[in-house]
Amino acid sequence: MRRCPLCHSDNTNRFYANKKRCLYHCHQCQLVFADANSHLPPSAELQKYRLASNKQKSLARFMLDLVEQCENGYTPLLGLNFGRTLDSKTLRKITKKGHQLNQYDPSLAPWSSSLKQEYDFICCYRVFEHFRFPYKEWQLLSQLLKPGGWLAICSPLLSDLAAFDKWHHKNNLTHVSFYQQATFEFLANKHGFKLLFAANDLILVQKPSGSDITRDQTSIVE
Repeated sequence: MRRCPLCHSDNTNRFYANKKRCLYHCHQCQLVFADANSHLPPSAELQKYRLASNKQKSLARFMLDLVEQCENGYTPLLGLNFGRTLDSKTLRKITKKGHQLNQYDPSLAPWSSSLKQEYDFICCYRVFEHFRFPYKEWQLLSQLLKPGGWLAICSPLLSDLAAFDKWHHKNNLTHVSFYQQATFEFLANKHGFKLLFAANDLILVQKPSGSDITRDQTSIVE
């Protein structure tokens, strides 16, 4: 039994194991997570991250679509690209629209001035699966959002527990947290967030206008 790194429940069981690692399933929030003892050393994880296939085109398209959807009545916008770095060309396109986009890559620094502001929207493109301590990241991202702001998450959802063994997404050892729709429903219900599931593994979460979630200046991303 392992405590869930997202909801901290002890109601978990060993779910899947191979020669490289063991994964557990939380029955409260439905997260599937890797045993912390199997996490790659930070240096090895960073090397795999840098050697990963280039996602710039997909990230750029995802970001531009997000900005366009958030623009209605909220210009200029202040946004955060969390977990990856957007190319300069796309960044200039956003700036020309009158918006500001800050960027934060946790592989470069454990803390940043970008994490001391509140944002109209936050983009998390293919980063949620890398969170070793998703409770901390979820709390941080929730606190960084302005009331009424949107968190846009792109992460492959686990749709069939029985077919996990054949799911290629699990084979990347830097992927340590696997989410189901029920996982995001649990998080949204807990904080009263609005939740939308869209095509292509897109999850949209809106912070309620009257949210009592406040900034915790001691929060850091690990």
